[in-house]
Amino acid sequence: MKNKHVGYLILGVTALFFFVVMSFNYALQKIVDTTCTHGTACPMHATTFTQEVLSYGLMGLLVLVSLFIIFFMKDETTVQEMKKDLSTEDKNKKLENLNDEEKSVMNIVLENEGSIFQSDVVKETQLSKVKVTRILDRLEGKQLIERKRRGMTNIVLLK
Repeated sequence: MKNKHVGYLILGVTALFFFVVMSFNYALQKIVDTTCTHGTACPMHATTFTQEVLSYGLMGLLVLVSLFIIFFMKDETTVQEMKKDLSTEDKNKKLENLNDEEKSVMNIVLENEGSIFQSDVVKETQLSKVKVTRILDRLEGKQLIERKRRGMTNIVLLK
């Protein structure tokens, strides 16, 4: 979910809570006014005032948090969104100055939407582990891919 939507959701829930708190405070004030016989000197009046200040203060804090989320928090692009951005033109540009082995490895990475385990690259290319490692080193040097350690293997990610 995008941050802006989360901010609007929090703002909507805050508005709902505001009406609940407002009706609760009104009912509590009405009860205190009818049951308290000492007037404003009654300690229940001070308690209701404190309760109102706290509840409205918390509502204000929630509004500020939701507005901060809506206007100032940037959405992070996920790996899935980055994969969608790979147009065929971008793919062709990445493959232009590569030799045949590098092109085959890059095609495998592209076919797998920009991420694949290094062991799967070895299986699909039917090249040795050493050869695939050297090809991936060259591609990483050209800043076309990056490898990240995942347990006992590497995952190859398209940059």
